[in-house]
Amino acid sequence: MAVRQADVVLVGGGVMSATLGMILKQLDPAMDIVLVERLDHIAHESTDGWNNAGTGHAGYCELNYTPETDEGDVTIDRALQINAQFEVTLQFWSYLVEQGILPDPKKFINRTPHQSFVWGEKDVAFLKRRFERLSAHHLFREMEYSESPEDLAEWMPLIVKHRDPMQRVAATRIKHGADVDFGSLTRSIVKHLESQPGFELMLNSPVHYIDQRDNGRWKIRVKNQETGEQTKLEAGFVFLGAGGGALPLLQKSGIDEAEGYGGFPVSGQWLVCDRPEVVQQHHSKVYGKAPIGAPPMSVPHLDTRIINGEPALLFGPFAGFTTRFLKQGSVFDLISSVRSSNLRPMLSVSKSNMDLTRYLIGEVFQSHSDRVDALRNFFPDAREGDWRLQDAGQRVQIIKKAKDGGGKLEFGTEIVAAKDGTLAALLGASPGASTAASAMLDVLQRCFPEKMKTPEWQARMKVLVPSYGQSLVENEALLLKVRERTLTTLKLKP
Repeated sequence: MAVRQADVVLVGGGVMSATLGMILKQLDPAMDIVLVERLDHIAHESTDGWNNAGTGHAGYCELNYTPETDEGDVTIDRALQINAQFEVTLQFWSYLVEQGILPDPKKFINRTPHQSFVWGEKDVAFLKRRFERLSAHHLFREMEYSESPEDLAEWMPLIVKHRDPMQRVAATRIKHGADVDFGSLTRSIVKHLESQPGFELMLNSPVHYIDQRDNGRWKIRVKNQETGEQTKLEAGFVFLGAGGGALPLLQKSGIDEAEGYGGFPVSGQWLVCDRPEVVQQHHSKVYGKAPIGAPPMSVPHLDTRIINGEPALLFGPFAGFTTRFLKQGSVFDLISSVRSSNLRPMLSVSKSNMDLTRYLIGEVFQSHSDRVDALRNFFPDAREGDWRLQDAGQRVQIIKKAKDGGGKLEFGTEIVAAKDGTLAALLGASPGASTAASAMLDVLQRCFPEKMKTPEWQARMKVLVPSYGQSLVENEALLLKVRERTLTTLKLKP
């Protein structure tokens, strides 16, 4: 059997692999890249429009990115970091739009105000303190805060209509937030890549074998699920961007850096309304506070969504426990991921997260009426018959080995890279796709360090991402300059 030689093999047809492939092709058009995907379509797992919240995560409305301290203060460092990362992604998308690589921005991104909404004295005090801390920084200077019923009736009419007038409420708003159809975005990127020489897309082709040769190159074997044909690939660099499927592949790679990692899979569902008379009354993403014990991906929110050009409202997510790592995965995924190196961390996490376990069990047994009752905390007039249940994607939260040998459950996104720079994997969930460009630049820095130092790649990176190499958290003038360009190019200006 002939071996297909390549410079790079990307595993998984989601937004991460597509983004990395596009950046590499922009940096070196001669690079030979193969993308393998186990399904028969691109972006049909976590990247698909209905399998994620579609929020351009920028820390504007997500309250879990600004935790409250024991002293009653609010920590904003993570929100600043995520906001700056999303700005990097917006710069890259702007470049692709300007070059005609991506279609009209409205095909994949639409301006949708990002709002936070809380009720009750304690949470109102928290939101006000959060606003004071964030709005003092240039990244969040345009944030508005109000407790006024008149303001909130304008900002979020469905949410305040017929609400108890004696209930104390508050909200914040950023007008230039975004709703992103990551599925459409990714399919547009891959469509362009397919038109370029030195790029091959292999669908219906799960990876069955991965191993590193003595010369440092990686051997990969895939099998076409339609024809049964096996293909051997060999590459100098491999990226595992397969969503929940990345952890098992990382374990198969055998790299030392994979030791101790485990996964905690969580499923999700949305309530969806596409009745025009309801959808037309709400145009924003409104995030609240998560219940005690809930994972960050389960922060409740009522969202405007535009998927494949069609508007709808989405509420949720409602989490649940699953043993699958992918929506179209196997019920044996979780047990198959257990190794001697991660058994103790996984058991430790299970023991120390009983609140989460109880929360997930409660979510699983909810009825449609229970879910609509939860929705009425946001939309008091919601009617059961207007909403249907829609399955969301699978998420695999990271379990890491702690210093004491136990385990720690992580709720972010993490790059795991081999020390020789020949393989990298992306693990975790939120903020995920929104930070795709920033995350893939991290992969390049760690796995292509010498090439990234060359004058050619340095100059090219400044074209792709003008703020490259500088801090948007620290440089206000630079932030204002790049944000003006991205909001204009992507049609996000209020």
